[in-house]
Amino acid sequence: MLDLMSTDRRHFMKHMAGLTALAASGSNFVSGLRAAEKTLKKSHKSLIVLWMGGGPSTIDLWDLKPGHANGGEFKPIETAASGVQICEHLPQLAKQFRHLSIVRSMKTSEGDHDRGTRLMITGRAPSPVVQFPAIGSVMAHQLTPKDLDLPGFVSIGGTGARIGPGFLGMSFAPFTIQNAGAPPENISTPNGLNAYNMKRREELFKDLDLRDKEFLRRGEAAKAHNEIYEKAFKLVFSERRNVFGLESNEDKAMLAKYGDNPFGKGCLVARKLVEAGCVCVEVDLGGWDNHNGIFAALKGRLPNMDKAMAALTEDLYSRGILKDTVVLWMGEFGRTPKINQNGGRDHFPGAWSVVVGGGSIKGGQVIGSTEADGMSVRDNPVGVGELFATVYKGLGLDPNVQIRDNLGRPTAIAGDNVKPIAGLV
Repeated sequence: MLDLMSTDRRHFMKHMAGLTALAASGSNFVSGLRAAEKTLKKSHKSLIVLWMGGGPSTIDLWDLKPGHANGGEFKPIETAASGVQICEHLPQLAKQFRHLSIVRSMKTSEGDHDRGTRLMITGRAPSPVVQFPAIGSVMAHQLTPKDLDLPGFVSIGGTGARIGPGFLGMSFAPFTIQNAGAPPENISTPNGLNAYNMKRREELFKDLDLRDKEFLRRGEAAKAHNEIYEKAFKLVFSERRNVFGLESNEDKAMLAKYGDNPFGKGCLVARKLVEAGCVCVEVDLGGWDNHNGIFAALKGRLPNMDKAMAALTEDLYSRGILKDTVVLWMGEFGRTPKINQNGGRDHFPGAWSVVVGGGSIKGGQVIGSTEADGMSVRDNPVGVGELFATVYKGLGLDPNVQIRDNLGRPTAIAGDNVKPIAGLV
């Protein structure tokens, strides 16, 4: 519940621990309060990250090697984009490839799950000194309109929440949803209070803030404290809080298209959120760490991914949202081309693939290639910095916009000295 009656404003951390209106266990709700540029506010640019936790086997999905010993069991099929082939177990996605492109020449440096996740979620190598923010936090920092009554960054599943806002501060941390499709309990009116009583609590809270001059002078932490409560009240009172749920007849009908499973529900909620103005939504689909029996595991997982991702892409396009929304599919690394003795594939950051589309990013493209055995990048190697620069550029953001880290040093949002991938934007 919102602890609005407390006058002990000097114990910020105590408030943070007790806040459940928008910061509960695993649900630190904050959002960007920086006004976006006018052109961006009109179109409310958005990013949807489809996060494949565990390291997906991209050689079996997007860069098949038929006829080679490393190729595995799956066959390639044609897509809606001429000359672009993907896995036979992704037939619905194949129909959407005029909107999506594959980068087959990703080359990164981290083969450990935690370090690889931090690299791909922040765009920077893990550092013991600097806590880099998740891409969703950067998006919220750059683009969230001040008057938005929804979170700027929502994480459905929790990876972005685990990385957090880093040096950007708690005002740009994600609002975490663990159960996609169910309205979060922490945005309901507490204790059955009616709107009138909640409004009185809000007025009392503001009055206490105005009186507590010492607290308000305490810099960024105090400001973040106030911002969290203000945004909490906005969302509690907003009719758009229902965007988190899937209770309407229309939503229930759409689930047949997306898939009535956690990932399908997450993708449908993501579409609803960006349509309502949310800046970044991350949807997690884990279970890709297939060191054993990889082909049976993929046969069980790919249909849900295929259905939901295809429905999301088609839905964004048909509603006119895709031109203002970038969809980014990725994990922390790929998996070894060579199949191990247990019928699985191991961690492999040396040559793998991601999928991206929407915004001003060209669909139906293939960027780079790997050798016939999949063991190395043949041409046009792409790093995470170039990928992030492409995403930002695709949303109309300058990848070279500077932010300052916790040491006060300026750094570009996509990384220093990186450019968007040629041929995509």
